[in-house]
Amino acid sequence: MSDSISLTTIQKRLAEGAPPGRVDEPTVRRLWWAALDTLQDDILLPRNPDQGIWLAAPLPALYEPRLLNCLKGWVWAPDELENLQLAHGGLLPPSRVRSIQERSYSNVGGYQRLPLRQEDGHDPLLLIITQDVQLALALQGEPGQRHLLMRSDPKTLSDLLKMLDLRLDSEDPEHAIQLRQALANLGPLQSNPELEKIFWPRLAERLAGMAPSLTLQSIPEISHPPKSREEPNQGSNAELNLLEALTHEVRTPLATIRTLIHTLLRRSDLPGVVVSRLQQIDAECTEQIDRFGLIFYAAELQRQPPDASILAHTDLGAMLTMLHPAWSQQLERRGVKLQLDITPDLPEVLSNPGRLEPMLGGLIDRTSRGLPAGGKLSMTLRPAGPRLKLQILSQVNNTKEQGSKDNDQNADLGPVLSWDPNTGSLQLSQAATQRMLASLGGLLTQRRDKGLTVFFPIAEENN
Repeated sequence: MSDSISLTTIQKRLAEGAPPGRVDEPTVRRLWWAALDTLQDDILLPRNPDQGIWLAAPLPALYEPRLLNCLKGWVWAPDELENLQLAHGGLLPPSRVRSIQERSYSNVGGYQRLPLRQEDGHDPLLLIITQDVQLALALQGEPGQRHLLMRSDPKTLSDLLKMLDLRLDSEDPEHAIQLRQALANLGPLQSNPELEKIFWPRLAERLAGMAPSLTLQSIPEISHPPKSREEPNQGSNAELNLLEALTHEVRTPLATIRTLIHTLLRRSDLPGVVVSRLQQIDAECTEQIDRFGLIFYAAELQRQPPDASILAHTDLGAMLTMLHPAWSQQLERRGVKLQLDITPDLPEVLSNPGRLEPMLGGLIDRTSRGLPAGGKLSMTLRPAGPRLKLQILSQVNNTKEQGSKDNDQNADLGPVLSWDPNTGSLQLSQAATQRMLASLGGLLTQRRDKGLTVFFPIAEENN
């Protein structure tokens, strides 16, 4: 029985009695990140727990240091996490990559890592048990019918713990003993019947209050690329697993830093220079979170190509005009100016406005990444027969150069990333960028000394 218990089976138990979801993968991922923030910031931290347990998959879900210091964790993670420290020069803390057999269970801030099976899938799962908070979160559902699950009723949580105990017992009985002992140490649990009434309104408030980001906040809404005739081989799957794990580990501490900064900025006694520096740090953290969020999602799309997306009427000119001030502010921090030139009264195009917006931000970042201070970036939108032509050109010392300078010298690092040896920066490969734009109705062309050009089909009146 225990050998047949996969994390997918546990998630299905969590979904019993819940209606099918109605959102796509990008939207449900945004819900997941907001749910993690809500759980930690609005529910757990105010109660200041001093002990408890957490179990997660396929990556660590907790990021708040005060919780990691007092809660004991188990994480079912991909095998590639073992190689992260070796492959990336100690980028991750030792507690995140050290073998379970080599670690002391009493290590503060760590967790026990367990092997993720193929049948476990990649949907995230998190179970938290403290004396006065017992809660399970998961994503589940078929494509187009995805939903965020949250359960706190004793019957469901009891069933989940029994299934997890059997799973642990089959993998390593010592882990099962440790889990039972940790639960016994909590004593009588105080189930809070009002927990769901707290969680969902706080989650809604957090989603409503999210500030628009220059390149990421809507990044999970980028469409999947068209299906390729060639499925990724086992080696590329391992690469993608590693890349997703790495981007997660980079974004998590940056998100924590941003949360602390926002807390400080609420104070009214800070000197102006401190406020200015904190805002600068916040902007830099946001930019890097955005970049790695785009990389994370591109890796996910590469492994699981979706069905073709539905395109709708989109006012591209109005979108560029609205986003121009934010992009200008972002580039000015690097000493680069942005010029926008749009032909008046342009027709609408066929695309997906919610997903196109962050993709355009990614193009701005891609095109401006190698520009030195004093450079200029120009964006023009012109009619071109049955399409609109969006062109991005960079200028250095009044000389036009291609949007991604020396792109032919970039080294591909797998199916998603490329590395620019001139700047040392990572960015999406041209192939990955083309696939993502194609799913949004765009045709990307990139030629030396011609800049970066994207053609969008004009929407007909009867479409």
